Amino acid sequence: MLSRPTLREPSSMYKRMSSRDYTNVLDVEDNNSEYMEDDMVQETTNPNWKLSLPHVLVATITSFLFGYHLGVVNEPLESISLDLGFSGDTLREGLVVSMCLGGAFVGSLFSGWIADSVGRRRAFQLSAVPMILGASMRSLCSTVRTWQLTPITALALLVLNADYKVAGIAQHKCCRCATTKSLTGMLLGRLLVGTGMGLGPPVASLYVTEVSPSFVRGTYGSFIQIATCLGLMGALLIGIPSKEIAGWWRVCFWVSAVPAAILAFAMEFCAESPYWLYKRGRSVEAEADFEKLLGGSHVKSAIAELSKSDRGDDMETVKLSELIYGRHFRVVFIGSTLFALQQLSGINAVFYFSSTVFRSAGVPSNLANICVGVANLSGSVVAMLLMDKLGRRVLLLGSFLGMALAMGLQVIAASVFLSGTYALVLSVGGMLLFVLAFAMGAGPVPGLLLPEIFPGRIRAKAMSVCMSVHWVINFFVGLLFLRLLEQLGPKVLYSIFATFCLIAVVFVKRNVMETKGKSLQEIEIALLPQE
Repeated sequence: MLSRPTLREPSSMYKRMSSRDYTNVLDVEDNNSEYMEDDMVQETTNPNWKLSLPHVLVATITSFLFGYHLGVVNEPLESISLDLGFSGDTLREGLVVSMCLGGAFVGSLFSGWIADSVGRRRAFQLSAVPMILGASMRSLCSTVRTWQLTPITALALLVLNADYKVAGIAQHKCCRCATTKSLTGMLLGRLLVGTGMGLGPPVASLYVTEVSPSFVRGTYGSFIQIATCLGLMGALLIGIPSKEIAGWWRVCFWVSAVPAAILAFAMEFCAESPYWLYKRGRSVEAEADFEKLLGGSHVKSAIAELSKSDRGDDMETVKLSELIYGRHFRVVFIGSTLFALQQLSGINAVFYFSSTVFRSAGVPSNLANICVGVANLSGSVVAMLLMDKLGRRVLLLGSFLGMALAMGLQVIAASVFLSGTYALVLSVGGMLLFVLAFAMGAGPVPGLLLPEIFPGRIRAKAMSVCMSVHWVINFFVGLLFLRLLEQLGPKVLYSIFATFCLIAVVFVKRNVMETKGKSLQEIEIALLPQE
């Protein structure tokens, strides 16, 4: 899959030199022949993909955290509602799920401006801060009792009992500890985590697109979805003991602070996006990071391509109005609609509430969650293998068609004409097929495709707009799914999801171009209207 082919394009996002250009090169004077020979070797081999791989893998930690926080409330939701006193209240259960999505909307809304202002690396590190704080937060109100304790005793209580928190430090010698149980504190912690969730994924898509060699850009882009799947599976597995161990759901939240801290630390050693550095006038640093990512023999050609595509546009001057109804409206509309249809397909309703749905069908929730995780991961691996072979557009079309078929099976399973056994098989099989089909296209492709189709000048900010649309719809799906399931019933609700999947097929067929094997400059020229 990642073998090093030859006679291909020179760098991460840059066009090949044509055979006519090579002929012209060979016609130069003999005293330059040695230089040109070296230059041709440079131009006719691909960069070493192993150089950029570690940087991409570190960036995908934010996608792991994204997936983890999407699924972390799935299994423990029942015990959370019991502990915090809102068991049976589907609206509050939906609020626990959706609060981090509200925070994610805020984070994603500003992600492009942050990424363009401080750089991709610093944006990753900033996204880790609220995730660490939110994950570490026990509770913020409803104090029941307080004690004056030595710091060591207080630390022991914090480790041994999740109901304690440090309420204050007095005279540098003692701590005040308190027991707390509060839905408000839970929601505030989820809101903080969500802010980091919203900031991280758009930056990850930007970063992977800008640092990856073009011949493996689709494969590397699939790593984002695979990391999300691993995060979801990790959340589902770590939530299994929540029914047997009181307060285990708190551990499920706290443990996510560890990968967030690793992300912040490891990013200090990763390369910055050369594109961002070059646009900021830091050409020497851009060359140094190109050498880290592509190898020394590809630096000159990569910088040359950047200089040819640089029209003096300033990333800082991009206004929101330019994205919404200006000359870039078409590509922003395509990106926003893709993310909207992705969420309206119902996928995150499956991830958030699969335990509840499977339990109502008589399937043990532990088994159901593992099956969902395996289906998601399997589909993502298939997408990784096919992304640079079949292309983005083909995978999107096949994925949404498969999801529509799977939702059709769910509708049939909810029909009164089927016996319990057949309905159970169709319901479980349909949901697993739905997740598998999603992971093969609708899941990984939008996050990879959009940074490819956006012109470099607006790339970060356009991604933030599209991700904001994603999070708004995600928020309402998480908030209202259980209520709609109660009021409309599964048959009607799954029919609505299937309809949106079919709408997505038509939209992709009419509006989405294939970007496989194209440089970012070629894609920009194809989509950008003439001045």
